[in-house]
Amino acid sequence: MLGNYVKKPGLELTARCRLQFCREMHSRNKKAMEFIAKGWNALKEVDRVIDYCERNDKRLIPLLRTAKENFELALAADNSNTHARYWLSKLHLKYHVPGQNHAIGAALLVEAANMGDPEAQYELGCRLRVENDYVQSDQQAFYYIEKAVEKLHPGALYLLGAVYLTGDCVRKDVASALWCFHRASEKGHVGAAIAYGSLLLRGKLFRLLFFFFISSCSLKFMGMTQFF
Repeated sequence: MLGNYVKKPGLELTARCRLQFCREMHSRNKKAMEFIAKGWNALKEVDRVIDYCERNDKRLIPLLRTAKENFELALAADNSNTHARYWLSKLHLKYHVPGQNHAIGAALLVEAANMGDPEAQYELGCRLRVENDYVQSDQQAFYYIEKAVEKLHPGALYLLGAVYLTGDCVRKDVASALWCFHRASEKGHVGAAIAYGSLLLRGKLFRLLFFFFISSCSLKFMGMTQFF
């Protein structure tokens, strides 16, 4: 009986190791998020002014270099951070950052998507939806879009709704399209809200026309019975 109340050294050591591991993981993740925030602020400043200058303007290089260095430091602090992978891939694929490499950007994007980042999954799904006679990428694109939809990514929900509505790559399903547009509109997606409202309005008009047709037929039938 007393043995149940005596702390076992092995179990206590295991608990301490787990606690220490969790603390280290939390510390690394916190440090990585700080670097990501700094990099994201620099990239946000680039997006603010890039429409008023050339994409390869030298004045943007310090900001792009700051963003790149911070995202790389975030990955060094926490190699499992998917946000750092996604943003670093976006730098390589979209911006004229010093040391730009599209192959590195593509590899980072695929890694982030496979690690479960919804933004990366949506981005990769969109990039795979290209017309290429030599690459059958529609099914892969649909796979990553569905993964992002499982995490209720608004852009992915809207895109999947459009796929179901048009019957592209899948069987046409208006009910599924309506559900996707509804969930995306709840997340603030403007295009999905417009599509959702249009489908609802189309359904209401159909019901009104059907009711009008039934009513007119009933009136005609009642007139014919009075005539006889």
